[in-house]
Parts: sequence; C-alpha cells; structure tokens
Amino acid sequence: MAYSWFKAFHIIGIVVWFAGLFYLVRLFIYHVEANQEPEPARTILKNQYQIMEKRLYHIITTPGMLVTVAMAIGLLSTEPEVLKEGWLHFKLLFVAILLGYHHYCGRLMKKLAADECRWSGQQLRALNEAPTVMLVVIVLLAVFKNNLPTDITAWAIFGMIILMAVTIQLYAKKRRLDKEKLIAQIGQVPQEQS
Repeated sequence: MAYSWFKAFHIIGIVVWFAGLFYLVRLFIYHVEANQEPEPARTILKNQYQIMEKRLYHIITTPGMLVTVAMAIGLLSTEPEVLKEGWLHFKLLFVAILLGYHHYCGRLMKKLAADECRWSGQQLRALNEAPTVMLVVIVLLAVFKNNLPTDITAWAIFGMIILMAVTIQLYAKKRRLDKEKLIAQIGQVPQEQS
C-alpha cells in the first residue's frame, strides 16, 4: 500500500516540477527580450518577470522537485532490490542532470535579477528544450525498464533534438521577418501622411 502512495505522489511531484521548469525558462526568455523595449516598459516588464520567476521557482518548481525526490526515496525504500537494476542507474543519472539543470536555472534567475545574464532569447529557447529531452528519456526508462530498445530510442531522441533545433531556427527566422515587416510598415506610415 505504501508503494502506491509513494508512486502517486512521485508522479504528482514530477508533473509540478516539470510544469515549473518548462515555464521558468520561458519567463527567462521574456525577461531577456524585455531589454529590447523602450523605457519605462523595459523596467516594468523586467520587474514583473523577476517577481514571477522567484515565485515560480520557490513556490512551485522547488517544492515539486522536493516531493519528487522524497517520494522516489520512499519508492526505493519499499523495493530496495531495484537499486541493482541497470535501467534505474541510467534513470538516476538523468535525474541527477535534471537536478543540476534545476539549480542552474536558480543561478540564471539570480543573474537576470542582477542584470548579469548574457544569454540571448534564442539560446534560452534551446536551453528550454533540455528538460523535454530528459523527461522523455526518464519516462521511457521508467516504463520499459531493462527492455528499452536502446537503438531505436537513441535515434528517436536524436531526431527529436534535431527537430527542436530546426524549429527554434525557423521560429527565430519568422520573428526576424515579422520584425522587419513591422518596421517597414511603420516607415511607410509617415510617407503616406505627407
């Protein structure tokens, strides 16, 4: 019975943790791109994003991480023999990387608050895909365990990463073209009025 409770709250913790991680870096993107706005909008936006980032990190993301880890320890205490299985070692490796990512996001948040972050919006968009890749790998390992078809999985993950990179590049190109189009339209307005 304890196993089911640990498992249920482990899954709930994962959902909360990943929701926070996905949205946190999205806020970082908006925060960085607020630098392109004129004053006073720039300061207002950056202050608001800073508040949202801190609340998300401290009230949602970190508690989600703590529940996930605590319930994982509970799960392992009910089935200690699983610690000998290879799939779990790989899963724990990716969880450790994810924990590092979580704390790195905390560092980035502090750098943004101090106006010391040198990441561009596009670089942050790429960073924002890291937890997606880790989530896919962790879930596949948890579901398939030692029966995970590693060759197909490796190619699927590689393809997913390529697709994400292409999508980020296409989106950057679309944003640039939209901005150029807007600038061209603004430049034509005064000419039509004269």
